Amino acid sequence: MTMSHSSPAEERPLAPDDFRKADVSEHAAEAIVQESVSAWRDAWLRLRSNWVAMTGLVFLLLIIVMAIIGPMLTPYDYYSNNLEKTNLPPSAEHWFGTDDLGRDMFARTWMGARISLTVGFSAAAINLVIGVIYGGIMGYVGGRVDEVMNKISEVIYSIPDLLVAILLVVVFEPSLGTIILALCVTGWINMSWIVRGQMMQLKNQEYALASRSLGSSGMRILFRHLLPNAMGPIIVTLTLAVPAAIFSEAVLSFLGLGVQSPAASWGTMINDALKAMIIHPWRLAFPALFISLMMLCFNLFGDGLRDALDPKMKK
Repeated sequence: MTMSHSSPAEERPLAPDDFRKADVSEHAAEAIVQESVSAWRDAWLRLRSNWVAMTGLVFLLLIIVMAIIGPMLTPYDYYSNNLEKTNLPPSAEHWFGTDDLGRDMFARTWMGARISLTVGFSAAAINLVIGVIYGGIMGYVGGRVDEVMNKISEVIYSIPDLLVAILLVVVFEPSLGTIILALCVTGWINMSWIVRGQMMQLKNQEYALASRSLGSSGMRILFRHLLPNAMGPIIVTLTLAVPAAIFSEAVLSFLGLGVQSPAASWGTMINDALKAMIIHPWRLAFPALFISLMMLCFNLFGDGLRDALDPKMKK
């Protein structure tokens, strides 16, 4: 006859001490009962604790605010010539001095900020839409479709941006719209590759497979389930794409392929100031300072945002 063997714990009857409260300190108890934090709030808390990124964000917001209200803070406009006040140094009358045509540099600097920010945000937004759709289809469908679409993107990416811009300027003439178009011809490729990689990782997750088994269409799974879970890398890539577009606009304007006079751009202002930078250095100092500061602030904020949204992406 076989006998069952029970552990001593199973044989001992329950006692009142078995039901006493665990010894938890007041601080630990508060931590246990505190409400859960969403992923986005958790990312914001990590970003807020990064003082370098927050410093970059503060200065970036100041530049954006000045681009909006700066030209209104001076009685001078950005386009009127005054040959009696050419190349004046900074003063109480002209805070940033004047250029070789007597135009107020303060008004032109912040009008140039408007143009640079408009180009940067517009090009980045268009590249975001194209890159997300193209990369999403590549990564989700996969197979032969992914291979063909990836080869097409590689061919487009191999075309130099400057060459594309020159060709477009020759065909359409220099303008703000032409610059944005030139930056969007190849600018969406990097975003599409980021999204493609994310889709290839996420499409085999349990929630995606469950949605597919319930009969959801591919587009619904892509836009309803996969892309929202890939927003971290997408937002970080977008944040870093804006300064890249601003810098490209400055380079094109510096080469004379951007906005034309009397419109102001940081690139055109730097180009105009180069020939007089030794005699009148303030003409070069202000646009160069602000474009450098904006690039630095965007990069600092983008790095901090990357670490906040996905700590695993830290270097």
